Amino acid sequence: MGIYKLTETEEKFAELIWRSEPISSGDLVKLCEREMNWKKSTTYTVLKKLCEKGIFQNENAVVSSLISKDDYYARQSIRFVEDTFGGSLPKFLTAFMSSKKLNKDQAEELKRLIDEHKEV
Repeated sequence: MGIYKLTETEEKFAELIWRSEPISSGDLVKLCEREMNWKKSTTYTVLKKLCEKGIFQNENAVVSSLISKDDYYARQSIRFVEDTFGGSLPKFLTAFMSSKKLNKDQAEELKRLIDEHKEV
């Protein structure tokens, strides 16, 4: 998938798939009609685009993800830190925490995560 960023509409569509997968393409059309007020052609057009991007697949009329929701958002988070803070996690955390205090449990959890992911 690379660094592909979903539009707001594509993201809503992706959320429907992630929530319902695996889902038949016919059921996806019905779901999109009900949830997004889309026509069949719109659903298939957007699905085709996201399949070409490597996010979903439509095999034998069954739609499923190639990239999990968690993986997609993890990649977007990394991209955000790279684009906005030059890839510096400390700069991101400094900006994030400049107007917010951590409680004791949050601070301990953050320390634990740092220790787990520290290069040796």
